[in-house]
Amino acid sequence: MTRTPFSASRILSALAITIAVAGLAPALAAPAGAAPLTSAVEAGKGKVKVDGKLSKDHVKVNEKVDLKGNLKVLDAARAEDGTEVLEAVIVQQLQAGAWVNIADTTCRPNGGFSLSLSFSLSATVSLRLYHPETTLYAAAYSASTLTLRVG
Repeated sequence: MTRTPFSASRILSALAITIAVAGLAPALAAPAGAAPLTSAVEAGKGKVKVDGKLSKDHVKVNEKVDLKGNLKVLDAARAEDGTEVLEAVIVQQLQAGAWVNIADTTCRPNGGFSLSLSFSLSATVSLRLYHPETTLYAAAYSASTLTLRVG
């Protein structure tokens, strides 16, 4: 049997690597902590800042840790009827180079929030807070990453 330099296993390996890299391209295109520049800010949406703090920096497996934070409005924007709606805040964990939503809550603009988290595996966990774009406010990420050691 004659063997060519492009065997089926090499071709399949190259194809698998190409697909994997193409799948990661959108995640690598923008810096992980940067909020994307969108027309939302240009359209007059208010800017917000989301931040938080963990009650502990080291917990045991399955032990609960409290995350408290707030959502500050930097540029005032109000609903047309003058009411304040609850805004979503999402906790994201860095997993294999991508930010994955793991928990969410709501709070009022210029208000606080609190939630309890636990993790079932020993690891050092990187977390960030995310406020998705709404009709009133632009999207925002926490300025710093929260690190929690689970073990």
